[in-house]
Amino acid sequence: MTDSVVFETLAAGNGQSIGVATLNVEKKLNSLNQDMVALLTEQFTHWQQDDKIACVWLQGAGEKAFCAGGDVKCLRDRIDAVGPKDALPYVQAFFENEYRLDYLIHRYAKPIICWGHGIVMGGGIGLMSGASHRVVTETSRMAMPEITIGLYPDVGGTWFLNHAPGRTGLFLGLTGANFNAADALFVGMADRFVPSAQKAAVLAALQQQEWSQSAVENSARVSAVLREFEALSQLPAGNVRKHYDLIQAVTDGDTTAQVVHNILAIESEEKWLQKAVATLKAGCPTTAHLVFEQLRRGKKLSLEGVFQMELVMSLQCSLHPDFPEGVRALLVDKDGAPKWQHESVDAVSAQWIAEHFEMPWAQGGNPLADLS
Repeated sequence: MTDSVVFETLAAGNGQSIGVATLNVEKKLNSLNQDMVALLTEQFTHWQQDDKIACVWLQGAGEKAFCAGGDVKCLRDRIDAVGPKDALPYVQAFFENEYRLDYLIHRYAKPIICWGHGIVMGGGIGLMSGASHRVVTETSRMAMPEITIGLYPDVGGTWFLNHAPGRTGLFLGLTGANFNAADALFVGMADRFVPSAQKAAVLAALQQQEWSQSAVENSARVSAVLREFEALSQLPAGNVRKHYDLIQAVTDGDTTAQVVHNILAIESEEKWLQKAVATLKAGCPTTAHLVFEQLRRGKKLSLEGVFQMELVMSLQCSLHPDFPEGVRALLVDKDGAPKWQHESVDAVSAQWIAEHFEMPWAQGGNPLADLS
């Protein structure tokens, strides 16, 4: 049986090594499951404590994807088998462990280079967003498409969407729109553009560095290498910057309904905008409200507060029917015809949304209260 994550170390300068972690489920576009989360958490924790490891390189096997997202089908299967309430411990472990890994990457004491090639969506962006050096290539295709399954942009989405310029994060969260390398750089979800053909050369250059015991100095060395191989002249044309003024205009609303109606009223010959509108129109009305509300509530939250809030939201999504139904329609029966609980955003009550922010635990605090 092939390991779902492959770990190796590469000899580097000054007696140091580079830790390499490869998501290795190529046939499933390296989609993240709980075994992979556990393996990554254990190895990353070990490497962080190992004085011989100068930096970490995180990548996906194959050419198609870094990571296409999390394995939410397993959650729906458990909910369907035992019911939402009895499935809650399993669901909690799934999201809690994933968020702890994402948080570990955000707060990692050493440089982490994430090679974000190909498809990078959902849980893949969760892994990538916290890395100190996030690299995109000409093949990168990114999105937070949770509106198609009745979830919401989790894995720290409250943080990185709120830190995107203007209200571009709100637009991307509501529409699940795909964005490329140029867009990722513009919205702050990537740091460097390096052509995919240069990957081996970048790794070789990193191995030749004279690493030290200083994380600050080593981070500068990584930046210098990536800067050397960056080729912005080859950057593909983006869409978010191009349509920034329009995005600002349509997302200028005080309620979810106002913003959604503005977006749905867009008339354009641009295929990127047309697809964004179509995805929102077919998407889950509950999710639209959750996106609007998570960004409003999370605007001034700490990173720790973000993951704590998202754990509550994710568990509540599993207790409410839209998320299991969305996964059924997209990934189980694949009929593309989810039966959402509400016909439109106008039909969703404030109480329904408020329930998604209520702690589901009868007693005790948030399981992620220990993040620090």
